[in-house]
Amino acid sequence: MPTSKVTVHFPCPVEQVWQTVTDLTRTAWRSDLARVEVMDETHFIEHTKSGYATNFTVTACEPSYRWAFAMENGNMSGSWEGIFEETADGTRLTCTETVNAKHWWMHPFVPGYLKRQQKRYLDDLRKELDHGNQTGTSTGH
Repeated sequence: MPTSKVTVHFPCPVEQVWQTVTDLTRTAWRSDLARVEVMDETHFIEHTKSGYATNFTVTACEPSYRWAFAMENGNMSGSWEGIFEETADGTRLTCTETVNAKHWWMHPFVPGYLKRQQKRYLDDLRKELDHGNQTGTSTGH
């Protein structure tokens, strides 16, 4: 299964990055999503702006350190893991995503898709965190 691993740095506290990533009630910063439907503590469904739904099951939740889940929709199944690490000048976030295409003809496109998805997600996250730092927005901590 194709895997993409990306490590990025954010010049803000680990708690702020954690809160932004894991707060499923506040996802307007995600440019790809229309909404997120929270089913219970470990299950949620992301709905893209084009109407496509992906089911998620949280497999690990260690506050301010590790968040992981399994994901599945009609085209793929896989997993995502985020490791949040405090650094001297902010937070290091390592995202590892593994995806298995359900249709043989999709296999050649998966590595490029993974890279584009991760770039979009991390670009959106950086904009949200930069915006929060500029406006002094509270993260609830």
